[in-house]
Amino acid sequence: MGRKAKTLDDEQRAQVEALAAYLSQDQIADYFGITRPTFAAMIDRDEDISLRYKRGKAKAIGSVAQGLLQKARGGDTASAIFYLKTQAGWRETSHVDHTSSDLSMKPQVIEIVAATSEDKTSE
Repeated sequence: MGRKAKTLDDEQRAQVEALAAYLSQDQIADYFGITRPTFAAMIDRDEDISLRYKRGKAKAIGSVAQGLLQKARGGDTASAIFYLKTQAGWRETSHVDHTSSDLSMKPQVIEIVAATSEDKTSE
């Protein structure tokens, strides 16, 4: 017979949700004084702990995304570009014309392209 599986009490389960917004699984394991593999095993076998962990991460991601979207809508160019790259599949491509020996006269062209469904399936 092996050891009894470690579990968390109700208060600790609530803490998992709060901590997941800020800490990695390694850090949460340290907080509870257990190893990372033990915490991962708890997530795998206990649906409540898994859901609380995922919900805590999702709430934090949602909050940050909302702030990013507000900045993008407010005219912050860097935020808009980042949002479009990560959420709309946009990407930057560079093309340099090497046909002339005088490259100082040939500007580099940077083009932002929206990904097509064909592009997304090839990734």
